[in-house]
Amino acid sequence: MARNEEKAQSMLYRFREAQAAELGLGTRSDRRPRMASACKSLRECERWRGEILREISRKVSKIQDAGLTDYEVRDLNDEINKLMREKRHWENQIVALGGANYRRNVAMLDDDGKEVPGTKGYKYFGRAKDLPGVRELFQSRKKEEEEENQALAYYKKFMNHGPSYYGDIDEDDGTLLEYERAAEEEDWEEAYSNLRETLGLSSDGPIPKLARPDQSVPPPPSLIEAQGLSSKRKTADVGEVEGDVDMAPPDDGLKRPRSGDPTPPVPVATDAARTHAAAAASYIPFLRTENLLPPTLPTRQEMETVLLALRKKALVEEYFGEEGP
Repeated sequence: MARNEEKAQSMLYRFREAQAAELGLGTRSDRRPRMASACKSLRECERWRGEILREISRKVSKIQDAGLTDYEVRDLNDEINKLMREKRHWENQIVALGGANYRRNVAMLDDDGKEVPGTKGYKYFGRAKDLPGVRELFQSRKKEEEEENQALAYYKKFMNHGPSYYGDIDEDDGTLLEYERAAEEEDWEEAYSNLRETLGLSSDGPIPKLARPDQSVPPPPSLIEAQGLSSKRKTADVGEVEGDVDMAPPDDGLKRPRSGDPTPPVPVATDAARTHAAAAASYIPFLRTENLLPPTLPTRQEMETVLLALRKKALVEEYFGEEGP
């Protein structure tokens, strides 16, 4: 018994024991657990994680050796990836026990903001990147990145352009408007001459000028009424929210007609539209002014009446069936 104790205290025995601990070949009682979840001590989890990091560092240094064969390089790379997975399990257990979080959830990005390849999944270290088949894999990834960069460089010239690129300020100097005005007059004269030849009219008369909207003419009454209605609605909404604004009484002409009131008259075409229609009809003998006026739209009450009749008809067909011929 004394002989064994003396051997345990010898310098060579202690050196061998420290070397085995460094290589991860400790005694059977001091061996790393196979399942990280079986360890319930935070201090032991930190210890085993540090031991795995030392093993990974040692094997990453060993995989750089040029004297290793391809099979040995593949085996070392597999062992390193296995140790990386085991390290992640121990880090998860450390977090579960309330320790520090060693996991890197942020992806590694390059200068262009793209994720660095090889940071997720199976990784290749050292000479493993030069193995047959792995080199082609990295070359294909590099080729794909180059194609993506070329496509991005092509589309970059269409990005971040100002309003001048889209022609939003072409009309500021007035040159384009003058050119368009001259082109419209030429087209108008050519179309008028063709129409006069087609209808067999005399070509001695002067060509009328192209009718253009006059900026000095006030907008039609319908537009003014619509703007007034929208402004009154806004005023009413503000009065309801604040409670100290009196809502102006609505105009009589904007009131919704009641069921007993007679149908409001259909608005007559404006004088400008009738004038243009009469001028056009004077050059076309087989058309009248009424044919060139804008169409008359149904009123709100007429549309509600038609929709109500259709709804009644649908309800009758749903409950009593279709009516016979």
